[in-house]
Amino acid sequence: MSKIAIVYWSGTGNTQMMAEAIQKGAKEKGGAVFLFSPMEFSSAKMGEYDVVAFGCPAMGAEVLEEVEFEPMFEECKLKLAGKKIVLFGSFGWGDGQWMRDWEDTCREAGAHLLADGLMCNGAPDADGINACESLGKALAF
Repeated sequence: MSKIAIVYWSGTGNTQMMAEAIQKGAKEKGGAVFLFSPMEFSSAKMGEYDVVAFGCPAMGAEVLEEVEFEPMFEECKLKLAGKKIVLFGSFGWGDGQWMRDWEDTCREAGAHLLADGLMCNGAPDADGINACESLGKALAF
């Protein structure tokens, strides 16, 4: 059974809905799943999990949330080499450039991305929730 950390920041609740759907899918497949806010997670915990799912919406000019999430992620980035991760988040404008940039950052740090970054435009609809649950199931190996 895989041990999965889902670390997310959500300003409007959209990314939280995604995190909870990922959690649901992983639990259905037997994964041990733990939800964390950026304030509850740090690089010291990276080694405790088989997979880490990072979730953050696009902010401003398509960047990660800068007060809580980005500082935590920057610290964790130092421990991404060889780590199995996935990225997810919501957006309300742009074309998803923040996710492509984030994926590039993770690849450059040596992370093993298990899937393409999962994005929902605004609140996840039924298809978005299903995609999140499917992603969660894929994490529980």
